[in-house]
Amino acid sequence: MTAPHTLPTPTAGSTQVELDITGMTCASCANRIERKLNKLDGVSASVNYATEKAKVTYAPEVTPERLVETVESAGYGAALPRTQEAKGDGPALPDETEQLRQRLIISAILSIPVIAMAMIPPLQFTNWQWLSLTLAAPVVIWGALPFHKAAWTNLKHGATTMDTLVSIGTLAALAWSLYALFFGTAGMPGMTHPFELTVERGDGSRNIYLEAAAGVTTFILAGRYFEKRSKRQAGAALRALLEMGAKEVTVLDADGTTERQVPVEELAVGTLFVVRPGEKIATDGVIERGTSAVDTSMLTGESVPVEVAPGDGVVGATVNAGGRLVVRATRVGGDTQLAQMAQMVADAQNGKAEAQRLADRISGIFVPIVLVLSLATLIFWIAIGTGLSMAFTAAVAVLIIACPCALGLATPTALMVGTGRGAQLGILIKGPEVLESTRKVDTIVLDKTGTVTTGRMTLIDVVAAEGVAEDDVLRYAGALEAASEHPIAQAIATGARERVGELPQVEDFANVEGLGVRGSVDGHEVVVGRPALLTDAGQMRCTELDTTTTARQQDGGTVVQVAWGGRARGLVVVADAIKDTSTQAITELRALGLRPILLTGDNEVVARAVAAEVGIAEEDVYADVMPADKVAVVERLQGEGKVVAMVGDGVNDAAALATADLGLAMGTGTDVAIEASDLTLVRGDLRVAVDAIRLARRTLSTIKGNLFWAFAYNVAAIPLAMAGMLNPMIAGAAMAFSSVFVVSNSLRLRGFKAH
Repeated sequence: MTAPHTLPTPTAGSTQVELDITGMTCASCANRIERKLNKLDGVSASVNYATEKAKVTYAPEVTPERLVETVESAGYGAALPRTQEAKGDGPALPDETEQLRQRLIISAILSIPVIAMAMIPPLQFTNWQWLSLTLAAPVVIWGALPFHKAAWTNLKHGATTMDTLVSIGTLAALAWSLYALFFGTAGMPGMTHPFELTVERGDGSRNIYLEAAAGVTTFILAGRYFEKRSKRQAGAALRALLEMGAKEVTVLDADGTTERQVPVEELAVGTLFVVRPGEKIATDGVIERGTSAVDTSMLTGESVPVEVAPGDGVVGATVNAGGRLVVRATRVGGDTQLAQMAQMVADAQNGKAEAQRLADRISGIFVPIVLVLSLATLIFWIAIGTGLSMAFTAAVAVLIIACPCALGLATPTALMVGTGRGAQLGILIKGPEVLESTRKVDTIVLDKTGTVTTGRMTLIDVVAAEGVAEDDVLRYAGALEAASEHPIAQAIATGARERVGELPQVEDFANVEGLGVRGSVDGHEVVVGRPALLTDAGQMRCTELDTTTTARQQDGGTVVQVAWGGRARGLVVVADAIKDTSTQAITELRALGLRPILLTGDNEVVARAVAAEVGIAEEDVYADVMPADKVAVVERLQGEGKVVAMVGDGVNDAAALATADLGLAMGTGTDVAIEASDLTLVRGDLRVAVDAIRLARRTLSTIKGNLFWAFAYNVAAIPLAMAGMLNPMIAGAAMAFSSVFVVSNSLRLRGFKAH
């Protein structure tokens, strides 16, 4: 990701709209559309090449239809947005990407034998050249059609891009091959195509360059396809958010007792609806009847459930983990917290101006120069009387040597090798634009739950009173809690089974709302819960255990006391345990030059305890942070001049991941967080974040090295081509050599070592 781009700011009476843009092939296209829109009076636009969206603020006198017409007049496509529901139900793989994939596969199948015959003389049977023409012509005409269209569109607006070189170079190679086959000697039976590296003058009428034309087309198609695939992720994040909510809801009729199922879209503010244990809460509301524990981890990422009672607010898409609730809807549709979070993700993604890739920046200057040099070469050799054939051969050689075959390989090969190695190590990189931020990142914001910690409640300690065995405390506590559905109770029961084995049976079990549980175990009346429950049950408190309880709570643990036989016998501590590798990971992040910051919705006591244990400075802890505030923290750090990476795993992290300069999602988290990020860490190990940044930086360095050498080979050979000392076949050989170098350099990434 890149730093946020300034979004249009709404003014009084203005309206905002998001247009879907088609036909863009590089970042310069987005800049051209943006300039065109901003020339309209009362219009402020920001066009994002990565998401193919234009966010436009326009005055009342401007219509959305006029905005669409303006984009179309620039040579691109535009469409008004669909509804959110339509966006959520949209196809996972757009037709455009599927068509590009088919074009790539067919072109590759046709190109491979053409390249093989041209480069391996023993394969050149009688009249092989005509088979090469039969196979290569569809690739150059049909396979490269997107490049020809883009070149024509750019030409009409006085611009050139890499598409221009691809189009002119491949068509020129095909045209000269047709000339050599039909009017030269290349079409004669028995013709061979020697793979020579000599540099000499010649008319080129016996040489064909079909392998260069077909190879360039296929390589560039491969790069374009992988770029398209990465750009689809923005829409997937929004679809995942919108699909999180409940689809149906049980509402209460006016009599307050009759229940009926209706689609969630029919809910209105003030409607009473029922939420049974295990069901999602349909929309934001206030509890009218019932008490329960609500699992908010889907939205907050925090593992500790929230106890709720009448009068408490609840959020749509969270899960009722306990009793039956009756809720009065307070916000529906686009006003809910879930919908607002979806909008935050959309705004954050549309607020990014993707950095133009180095190839596009250089080609903006390089392409016009090459075209001028090629034309000048043609005119010069004609003027000095060497003949049209010689002049045309030299001019084509200039185009061929400049045609970006290695340039087209530079990014996708390094990216494919780097991402392939990353996949083996549990690191998923979504696209080349992701890599540009990794080198500049100096601050890394870490979500606590599920990132630094395990994200689930775990039994971490048992304390027994004097004369009492810890196993007895754990056996009795585990037996009672096993009968409860509460997540904290289940953590105690699971931990007890792991330590002491089979748990005894419970009789006369009772749940005391908000305080704990009680029942009979092995003939003892056992109470497990808060100290107040022990007092209510007539169990004698223990001062030493009360002191320990307070201390453990200050350290961030959740503590329940255990009593039987008339007095307190011990206590059990559960908490969101810190991952074993988190401390090492944070040390290594510092070694990479990054400042770690802990960001969490949990309370300050817990947050500071975790930070102290893993080695994060006290001043770098942000606690009690709501989802919208996480974005604000990232933006504040960016405002201080920091280049920020964000690591998270929850839906509440999605907007912050999208806002950060680099977003890393733990693969053990939610789909929304993963889709909104740039890098996905498949394993739930924070050390993988260290490996991800190291691999991304290494891959970026390889890409830049590839681009340098891809241009260096071509630029060094252009003077030879202009001097008539480099026929197009040698130009093709030079391109092939530079391509081999680029691929070999990229393959070195396979040796990347990780934890």
